[in-house]
Amino acid sequence: MNFKDYNQHQLFLFPPTFEDLIPEYHPVRIVNDVIDKIKIDPLLKAYKKEGNPSYHPKMMLKIMIYAYMDNTYSSRRIEKSVKENVNFMWLSGMKQVDHNTISRFRSQKLKDAFKDIFRQVVLLLAEEGLISLREVYTDGTKIEAQAGRYTFVWAKSIKTNKEKMLKQLEELWKYAQNIAAREDSDPEPPDFKEISKEKIRETVESIDRKLKGSNTTDKKGRAGAKSKLNYIKNNFEKNLEKYQNQEKILEERGSYSKTDHDATFMRMKEDHMKNGQLKPAYNTQVSSENQFIINYTVHRQTNDIGTLHSHLENLKETFGKEVFSNIKSLTADAGYGSEENYEYLQDNEIEAFVKYNTFDKEQDKNYQKKYKTFSKENLYYNKDQDFYLCPMGQRMDKTHESNATTKSGFKQKLSHYQAKNCVGCPIRGVCHHSKTNRSIERNHNLERHKEKVRELLLSEEGIVKRKKRCYDVEPVFAHLKHCHGFRRFSLKSLKKVEIEFGLHALAHNLRKKVA
Repeated sequence: MNFKDYNQHQLFLFPPTFEDLIPEYHPVRIVNDVIDKIKIDPLLKAYKKEGNPSYHPKMMLKIMIYAYMDNTYSSRRIEKSVKENVNFMWLSGMKQVDHNTISRFRSQKLKDAFKDIFRQVVLLLAEEGLISLREVYTDGTKIEAQAGRYTFVWAKSIKTNKEKMLKQLEELWKYAQNIAAREDSDPEPPDFKEISKEKIRETVESIDRKLKGSNTTDKKGRAGAKSKLNYIKNNFEKNLEKYQNQEKILEERGSYSKTDHDATFMRMKEDHMKNGQLKPAYNTQVSSENQFIINYTVHRQTNDIGTLHSHLENLKETFGKEVFSNIKSLTADAGYGSEENYEYLQDNEIEAFVKYNTFDKEQDKNYQKKYKTFSKENLYYNKDQDFYLCPMGQRMDKTHESNATTKSGFKQKLSHYQAKNCVGCPIRGVCHHSKTNRSIERNHNLERHKEKVRELLLSEEGIVKRKKRCYDVEPVFAHLKHCHGFRRFSLKSLKKVEIEFGLHALAHNLRKKVA
């Protein structure tokens, strides 16, 4: 048998170094070179001059970023890699960092500095010509939070419970009024439209007086009323305080998780039970160019339509007005098509290649055949005299205008039109189903934006951008979720989750740079 020489106790006259063990174009060298080029002044502010010396923040940053490039997300696994993995040992200079230090660095030290680090890396990519920062592709995905899947608190449940409390108070008060022996009933009944601690106390005191002063022979009913009153005394104020605290945590949301108050219950595509179950999650938004992540934000909202404004404002704040003003176009799917978003993009002189909710349907010939004649979008509009014509040629004059406000506070102006006489119309059954004359509601400003967007999307440039969006921003989420196993956050709270997603985004950009 012929084998190569094997001797574990062989001594080396010149022992090998890390430089000999790590290939010249290994990704760990890219991490090292990139971090050496950036400034870490904001990160230094997180450290104190007093006390024991800390590990150098640049070393910790290199370890953390390379760990995320290597799909190592647990602080304990990073600690193990620093002790055993040649690449980590080279980055750390043989310093052995424990998992607590790694965890504190990620969740506390990077809190105020990481966005600036990310910005510098993106600008380095722009200097190398990998991105231009002139056109962006935006999309979002929901990523499960590190929270219990059945620890939900619903805004609707709180509202229902408060209504039940009011109803019980009202019923008990009416019973006390009916059985009161003395004629000292309140001149006006309490207002049972809104509940408060003061109202509970006043109503309980009033009921208590009436029950004590009554001479009713209905002992069973009176005992039941006293039992209910004792329950109200012992629990209602405490429960109301709990509901008020929950409403503060909810703010404008419909739900939150008890184990991560910033997480909202959302419907996930990657559902482990395959039944569309709601799970605590965060809505992550990404703007990309050439599959490089230019900007990222994390939101508690369940839909994408209300995130674009704050996402782009974050981009402006991170990179400055000068870089933001260089962006000439934004491409996104129909989840972002709203009057508010179109107005924002117009004000910032960004061409909006952003679909509205019916754009794809309009391209369907079957949809056009079925709805073209009777749809309000296709009714003839006389702009000079401000009236519509129904499918039978009847004039629909403006009846009034109204104002609406979206959840984000954006104000809309709506115009209302109505036909004068639909009685006996031969096509009434297919034209509309109203019991009176047909009426329509139109947002002329939104229609103006939609007309402009339709023209952009159907142009040659728009067709190219719509196709490119599918292989620019969407593969970013595919890489993060499916190639690198990032389907659930490891940290809790919005601030920490933003850092975690930022580390994934930066690691993605460096992997893309290496490729």
